[in-house]
Amino acid sequence: MFDTFKSRLEITGKLTTITALRISAGRSSEPIGSDLPVIKDALGNPLIPGSSFKGALRSRLESFLRGIDSSLAANPSVEGEWSIPARSIKNERGEVIKEGIDQLKEDADKRFENDPQKSSKKDQWLTEKIIDKTDLVSLVFGSPWIASKFQVRDLTVVPETWFGQYQERDGVAIDRDTETAANSKLYDFQIVPASTQFEFKAVVENAEIWELGLLMIGLHQFETEQIPLGGGRSRGLGVVKLDIENMTWIDVKNNPEKLLKYLQTLVNDDTTDKSIYEDGKDFKEDWTQSLIDHLTQKIPQHATESISSGG
Repeated sequence: MFDTFKSRLEITGKLTTITALRISAGRSSEPIGSDLPVIKDALGNPLIPGSSFKGALRSRLESFLRGIDSSLAANPSVEGEWSIPARSIKNERGEVIKEGIDQLKEDADKRFENDPQKSSKKDQWLTEKIIDKTDLVSLVFGSPWIASKFQVRDLTVVPETWFGQYQERDGVAIDRDTETAANSKLYDFQIVPASTQFEFKAVVENAEIWELGLLMIGLHQFETEQIPLGGGRSRGLGVVKLDIENMTWIDVKNNPEKLLKYLQTLVNDDTTDKSIYEDGKDFKEDWTQSLIDHLTQKIPQHATESISSGG
């Protein structure tokens, strides 16, 4: 199915390292230098991959939703626990206990086998089935079968807060039997100093209102220093704070005239027209309440299914 533009939320701000940060680029192959350098851009400046930020945010939201009901957020590291696995999962008797994408495609082929509009109808039916079976977090952050609605750019350093210097720290593995340093286990690693700032830019397109509420809760965790980034977190590294400066909200759903006005402003980069552009911060409470309402509807449904199945 083709996408239809409905809404867009643009978020900008600054991410500040409260403690030193280590997002490793892997073990270095250089003959000299740090054993574990941090990720850098082409100019040698520190960089936070958007995937690192997005992954930490997703993990925190998954833990929240699983605390409410395990079926609200699938385990992304175990394919058997995905809401839709690649292959159908069967029990010992060969009975399908969880439909995979292969089974859904097969069902779609059979359903529209003799339909003259087979291609478009099959695509629409399959899309609706996938969305219906996908867990809540994957609807926002994506899955192998659904594109993400939430995009985070790589976070580049703010030049005024970066003085071109990395800190080096030593690490050592401890032998638990002798409670002393293990032989040949001494290493060093790079860290980005505390108080370094990074540019934060994210976009959310065509999200449902409750999905925006889910993201607001997750971003608030970064605003209150609740989600650390990178490695060495047990040592106190990776504490960061997000300061959101702007949230530009455009909602043109079911309003062609508003969409045309929006297109007219794009080339001139004019966001002053309040009939098109709104401050997303004014809607945070409504979005969050929509999430609570959505989850409230989901809980009885899952509880009823669990009881009826003897779970």
